[in-house]
Amino acid sequence: MKTQVAEARAGVNPAPTERLRVLDLGTVAYGEALALQHRLVEQRRDGDTPDTLVLLEHPPVVTVGRGGDGAGLLCSRRELARRGIALFEVERGGQTTYHGPGQLVCYPILDLSALRKDLHWYLRSLEETIIRAVGRFGLNAIRREGLTGVWLPQGKLCAIGVAVRHWITFHGLALNVNGDLAAFALIDPCGLGEQGVTSMTATLGREVDMAEVREAVVQSFAEVFGFVLEAARHEESLEQLGWPKRWNMSGGS
Repeated sequence: MKTQVAEARAGVNPAPTERLRVLDLGTVAYGEALALQHRLVEQRRDGDTPDTLVLLEHPPVVTVGRGGDGAGLLCSRRELARRGIALFEVERGGQTTYHGPGQLVCYPILDLSALRKDLHWYLRSLEETIIRAVGRFGLNAIRREGLTGVWLPQGKLCAIGVAVRHWITFHGLALNVNGDLAAFALIDPCGLGEQGVTSMTATLGREVDMAEVREAVVQSFAEVFGFVLEAARHEESLEQLGWPKRWNMSGGS
């Protein structure tokens, strides 16, 4: 029992046997990505698709999770629209957050019944994934007691908000890599108040290559969850799933 508790805290899967498909979709509108997460959840439940890690960026959007009550929005909906920022109320945990260019968003579609039916373990494992990934860039990120996410002394680096249906996970995490953090002033991100947010670029004082970050996150995710990465051409995978070809797709595994 002590060993299992230690592994859960460290975010380590003791049985590294499952395969993981990685899809790098480039930039995708939030509404389309949400619909496709729902589709993938159903396909994973039916056994029609393997565990999948979706990587993408979103055009500017504010999302409000189950823990949000509207107080996290510090401007009017009209002001968001004027700035070209979409707004969605969604089923994930957490409160209000912002997604935009320069932020790496990861949506794991995992069957926890085959891994571990433990949401606490799952959240801590997501945190461990990011802690390890940004550590490869010389950043010593940490957890904070009683809070979900990953932090640096300068502020919150990665927001995490998940949902689970039939023990299949969706939604996920958003890592601030590059990009303008000014849009966070329009919200109270995840109820942080004055604690604020930061990015890898802001902390390191230099531009960070997004492709290198994606690779670090994928490798760390596989290590933490015990996955074997599946080599596949993303374009073929997308075509098999019937996803719109109009999307801006990038990368390959």
